Amino acid sequence: MAAGAAPLFAQQPAQGMGTVASRDARVSGGVVMQGKRARLVSNTNITAYDHTAKVKLKRGGDVLVCSSSEFHLMHVGKGSSLLFGLDRGAIELHTRAEMQDVILTPDIRFRVVDKGIYDLRVRVTRNGDTCVENAGEKAPVLMLSDAFSAASYQLLQGQHVLFEQGNLRAVVDSEGSPCGCPVETKPKHLGSGASAAQRAAAAHPFPVAQSEGLAPTAAAENSPPGKTETQVSTTLSYTPGAGPPPNAMETPAEIIANGPNVPVVARPAARRVKHSFGYKLKRFFYRLFHPGSGKSSSS
Repeated sequence: MAAGAAPLFAQQPAQGMGTVASRDARVSGGVVMQGKRARLVSNTNITAYDHTAKVKLKRGGDVLVCSSSEFHLMHVGKGSSLLFGLDRGAIELHTRAEMQDVILTPDIRFRVVDKGIYDLRVRVTRNGDTCVENAGEKAPVLMLSDAFSAASYQLLQGQHVLFEQGNLRAVVDSEGSPCGCPVETKPKHLGSGASAAQRAAAAHPFPVAQSEGLAPTAAAENSPPGKTETQVSTTLSYTPGAGPPPNAMETPAEIIANGPNVPVVARPAARRVKHSFGYKLKRFFYRLFHPGSGKSSSS
């Protein structure tokens, strides 16, 4: 942790942040198993199985973690404000927006400008393409900033955009593909003559995730009821209104882009060779939620 930085979470409310059914996701971090549900106390990592996992938030509303997606949840700031972190895959937020809420993807940081009600869908593909849909008349205005530079983009109510490879300057402002979870259907009953491909498609009906290499995660047992998993020892420092967490990755040359009407431009070649930045952030999250996983540094 950077010297002099304030801790992101000093004292966590005893009731925790919310709960998720243990049959829907692999959960680790600050978790207490209570019957068939996991109570999310602090610094939690959630990986959905081959179907959507619904996280019921203590503050009201929920987060849908789409099939095979990797998601992080932790306290930030004061009160019921939360940090929602998406490694890969897709999530949907359906809850009230708090002014100190933060949403993080490998390339983009979201902060709340005006309060509202989230009906927010975010999807991150393997190459970094970031699809965002800020649906609803009561949606909050969000300010997006580049995790590696001073680039910014204001997202208004009703906007549905795609940032190519997570670049806030390469904007498709009329995106038509869905950003959130697909509509789940019951498995089809196939006859004995069905091919292997047909059986696989029927068993895992999430074409977006499959096409992006997000294979369904094999089910793994969570901790026994009543057991609290090992808390994360690393403390992430964060000051509301500041940039990305310190030491998360290096910062390239600044690229400034203001306002939602930024023209669509090709991604500069210089940015392509820095694809490892997303990897560094993923490694940062991995070390944060998996203490003791290794001593090597990705910087």
